[in-house]
Parts: sequence; structure tokens; C-alpha cells
Amino acid sequence: MIRHPVADAGLPERLARQLEFCLELDRVKQVLRRNTLTDGSRRENDAEHLWHVAVMAAVLAEHADEPVDVARVMTMLLLHDVVEIDAGDAFLYDAVARAAAVEKERVAAERIFGLLPVDQAVELRSLWEEFEQRSTADARFARALDRLQPMLLNAAGGGGGWRDNGVVATQVAANEAVVARGSASLAAVARAVVDGAVADGILPGPLAP
Repeated sequence: MIRHPVADAGLPERLARQLEFCLELDRVKQVLRRNTLTDGSRRENDAEHLWHVAVMAAVLAEHADEPVDVARVMTMLLLHDVVEIDAGDAFLYDAVARAAAVEKERVAAERIFGLLPVDQAVELRSLWEEFEQRSTADARFARALDRLQPMLLNAAGGGGGWRDNGVVATQVAANEAVVARGSASLAAVARAVVDGAVADGILPGPLAP
């Protein structure tokens, strides 16, 4: 029998709960997203996405339209999809699935953040809720990066994730408005990505007006 590294270690309760939460997050690596890596070799998983957008926050913070706390933005991005351990990945362009995911993700947040000591559970879940509600400059910039990253990957990888899921230009172009709430500069990038992908024939649809 394999010894559980936390439950069987006789640790203080606070440390045990923190480590149990950290172990639980390993399951994020098992959640597959719809877009592929830039080389098109396989689909990206949630853990890779969370790492990537957090790094983008560190690199691109100067392009936020409002002052942001980079550490808070990074933490928000590292946590924003952990609820998909239970709720699964609701495809961005599937309105029915995304509506159904709202309650699933709320329940998942209660369970997953509830593994932590109460003070940390409250703190980290509040960051997750802030991201969901886009109620602050930090959250708006975090959401902008979350929408831009898969656009960049899809465009760089030849549009495989778009093509495999029947996504068209008007759907992807709608992300520009979300990006614009956090950064006008990055919204211009989003527009250029869509226009370039349509021009190159890897995203079906007319160029955005």
C-alpha cells in the first residue's frame, strides 16, 4: 500500500490542509482544453494554460489600461480554472455548456477552496470570484489575458483548435471586447490575430468590419 504523503504523515492540521489542497491541484493537469499547443501536437491542459497566462501577466502588465497589482493578477490567473477539476472545461463557444457550468463551478469552488484553512479558503476563493465578476482592474486585465492566450495559440498553431471545433471568425472576434476592458493595446492584438487568421484561411469567415 502506498503511504499517503499528507494524511499519514502526522502533520499539524493547518499544514496538512494546505498540502492536501496543493495535491488536489495536480488534477488540473488532467483537464484538457479545446485549443492545441502552438506546434499542433496535442491539446493544451488547464495547468499549462494557468502557467502561461500567469507568465503573460508578469510580462504584459505595462499594457493594462488601469494600474494593476501584478502579484494579485498572477494569483488570480493561477487559480481561475481550478474549479474545472470538478466542473470540466466548458467550451468558450458553447453557450449552453457555459450556462450550465455556472452552478457546477460554484459547487466546485466550495469544495476545492474548502480544502484550505478557513482564512486562506476565503482569501483565494474571493480572488476566484473577483475574476469571475470582473469587478476590479486586476480582474479585467486577468480576463483579457485569459481570452487572448488561446487566440494566440490557435493562430500560431495553424487554427487547429478552431477548425476541429467549427469555430468561425465572428465568434473569435467577440473576444476583442473582453480584452478591451483590460487593455486597448491587447485588444488591437486580438483584432490583428483574427484578421490575420481569416486572411491566411485558418479561420472561416469574413474579416471583421
